[in-house]
Amino acid sequence: MQELLTLTQAEFTLLAVICFCAGLVRGFTGFALSAVVMASAALILSPLALIPICWWLELVASAMMLRGGWKDADKGAAVTLWLGSAIAVPIGLYFTQNVSAELSQTVALCLILVLAVTQLANMRLAFLNTRAGLVSAGIGAGIATGLASVGGMVVALYVLSSDRNPRQMRAALVMFLFLGTITTFATLLFFGVLDKIAMLRAAALTIPTSLGVFAGKRLFTPNFEPYYRPICLSLLVGLSMVGLIRLAT
Repeated sequence: MQELLTLTQAEFTLLAVICFCAGLVRGFTGFALSAVVMASAALILSPLALIPICWWLELVASAMMLRGGWKDADKGAAVTLWLGSAIAVPIGLYFTQNVSAELSQTVALCLILVLAVTQLANMRLAFLNTRAGLVSAGIGAGIATGLASVGGMVVALYVLSSDRNPRQMRAALVMFLFLGTITTFATLLFFGVLDKIAMLRAAALTIPTSLGVFAGKRLFTPNFEPYYRPICLSLLVGLSMVGLIRLAT
């Protein structure tokens, strides 16, 4: 099996553990699955190899969490974000496909670090709380998806800056992630990134990711909800910094 995946036993085991933890985070917080995978595994596989894996795992996780989200979501915001993202994903993916693996790893880790620190600092960007900001957030999410599969973190930043109903916006984030996986599929096919090896790896990592999402949803405790997000963001800051340090040495 590992030969088919072109991974060693140790690499596959580590990826499975990473995906379980990423699913757990997604179950708790509703986002950051791809960010955790990318920040943790970017030194095992290149971002270009991880992006189709993250695409599939986001699709699985979104399907598991979509119940209730479709009803509660601010559908206008979710669709606008999705359309902007769909247009911009090819921009980020073109860059990732045409630079060295080391540069793409550095860009991906820096992007995760900046987004995590911005949200951890609870920065509310007034511009995002406008119609133009909504469209810009969608475009930014698309570029971030093509660079590091972390478009959800850009949308989470928009949600943080929005004055709209928090419940509706959290549901809109889940809806956006689900819709985004559909259009990203076409982009990945067009760029030739979604190959047999990528799908085998994604399929093999589906079970640990699904178990993580299921566990996260079951273990979710509303009383501790204010702590889940900062803990997740702090984890991303630490993981991305460790990755950048390892790249520099």
